Amino acid sequence: MSVRRTERAPEVFSEEAMSAEEEAFEAMLMEAAPPTAVCRNLRPSKQQIVPKIPEAVDDFLRNVLQRAGLGRTMISFEEEWYGSAQKLMTQTLRRAGVLLVPDALTHRQLIQGQLDTVHRDTDLLRQEVLHAGERLLRTQRERDFYWLQYQRVAEHKSRLMEDLHQLKKHLQSYRPALRRLEDTIQEALRKKMLLSLKKDRVQNSKALNQQDSQIKKERSIKSGGSGPQDTEAPHSEDTRAPHSEDTEAPHSEDTEAPHSEDTEAPHSEDTEAPHSEDTEAPHSEDTRAPHSEDTEAPHSEDTRAPHSEDTGVPTCSRGPETEHETMETPLSLSYSIRAHKLPISCIHLHPRKLIVASASDDRSWRLWLLQAHGEKVGQMVLTGEGHSDWLSGCSFHPDGGKLATTSGDSTVRLWDFSRGGGCVLTLSHSRPTWGCCFHSCGHFLASCYADRTARLWDLSSQRCTLTLRRHTASVNSVCFLPFSDLLLTCSADKTLALWDARLGVCTAIFQGHQHPCNHSTYSMAGHTVASCDSCGIINLWDIRKPAVSMATVDAGPRAANQVAFSPSGRTLAVACSDGLVRVVEVDSLVSSSLPGHRDSVQSVAFDHRGGTVLSAGSDGLINVWA
Repeated sequence: MSVRRTERAPEVFSEEAMSAEEEAFEAMLMEAAPPTAVCRNLRPSKQQIVPKIPEAVDDFLRNVLQRAGLGRTMISFEEEWYGSAQKLMTQTLRRAGVLLVPDALTHRQLIQGQLDTVHRDTDLLRQEVLHAGERLLRTQRERDFYWLQYQRVAEHKSRLMEDLHQLKKHLQSYRPALRRLEDTIQEALRKKMLLSLKKDRVQNSKALNQQDSQIKKERSIKSGGSGPQDTEAPHSEDTRAPHSEDTEAPHSEDTEAPHSEDTEAPHSEDTEAPHSEDTEAPHSEDTRAPHSEDTEAPHSEDTRAPHSEDTGVPTCSRGPETEHETMETPLSLSYSIRAHKLPISCIHLHPRKLIVASASDDRSWRLWLLQAHGEKVGQMVLTGEGHSDWLSGCSFHPDGGKLATTSGDSTVRLWDFSRGGGCVLTLSHSRPTWGCCFHSCGHFLASCYADRTARLWDLSSQRCTLTLRRHTASVNSVCFLPFSDLLLTCSADKTLALWDARLGVCTAIFQGHQHPCNHSTYSMAGHTVASCDSCGIINLWDIRKPAVSMATVDAGPRAANQVAFSPSGRTLAVACSDGLVRVVEVDSLVSSSLPGHRDSVQSVAFDHRGGTVLSAGSDGLINVWA
């Protein structure tokens, strides 16, 4: 069929015929479609818009001719359509850019695919809704459960708070009674100590009188007529010894009474044995009765002789001359030792040899040989490792054969050089340890901790024999006064305390610092104590007058980390956080600075004669100033 005939065909039929044909075509589609499709057409989705794709032109003409009964016309149309008209239409569609002409079948397939997708999405959404409902129900049940638990916990908390308030009120009522009891106990202990000292004096005086009378008789028998002249010297000694005891006792009940025992020992060689026998009895009753396996409590006269003979360290009578000569010229940096890669926390000099021990944050300690008689400078003698955290301090044993170290791993370790520097003893605690110090007899070790206590360890029984509790903050340093049983501690509570190591009694409190105390030490030459705090303030104290400091030196504003006296007690070295080592003359309080560290200085020490200063800092260097 030609193009003209296709254009004339719509004009042949009337409007009623066209409407009838459309209704018949729709009825045929409904019959051919499945029931679900009919239901789907009856309820179209408002959200989904299906595009209307018209059928092909040749199909439309075939349908019209067939309904009209024009069979021959339809045959002629098909012949011409599949002939020249088909070719012409194909060329025309290609020129127009239309490759496919949609028809009803294609339209149905597209809609069917979209419908399947919608069904799948609907199923998935239905499952998600069911799961969400189950989760919501579970969440509501958990909410109800936790709400009940919260109410129970809140009620329990309110009850505990009420109990706490009641206990606080009850505690407030007990505090005055506890203070009175503590004062009574301290007073009783002081009286007991004084009584024991008086008893010792009486026994010593009796023994001295008996010995002197025997000596007088022997000399009078031997000398004959010259006896009165020979007995004058012993008579003078008899009068001097009681006089010194009588004059020293009234100074102070807390500090001078123990010191008087130290001064009585060297009166005469013949009196040492009776004195030791008479004084051991009261101490054994006080300290050794509960712990029979421990070593006897240290006595001042027992520790004096071994220190002077064994160590060979120059005494105070020989030190001042050499030190006074060297200190007239200013100190200068002699040499440096690269001891550790990490900061050094403490150094300590060997009691006999020119060997210094260093403890560092790298969890190790090392022994370094100082320059003397041409030895190699900075030669490492021995090293030891075993702590699991940074080291805070180190201290040589009085005999020089062992080293004690303290660490942040809450242990104190004892290293024996005769065994190659191996650890022979470990004393454990629950808090970090800041420092330690040996008693001059070598059988006891004192250590200080961050739990506000200081402890005295018996190295023979390897256990704590005494715990000193009075400070209200961390105890930062501990040291024994020379040749005595007095123990000095300083704390972050801004106070210093002097203890009697035999009885565990605090004999004196030094109050005057306005900031936490970092370190304290004693003078070998007298009764002077030095302390430093976190703002660089250095106080000098007299242990006989602890109420007020003798002098104050300002080395601030940075912290002063450690102080050390020279053997003569005339010079004080201070390790400061500003990288300087300050040297203070005790008499004139004139200070000088020694720059040489790139970081804060953590520790200082003097050599045996006091002419050389050793310093160590956070830069890992040990500087030697001479």
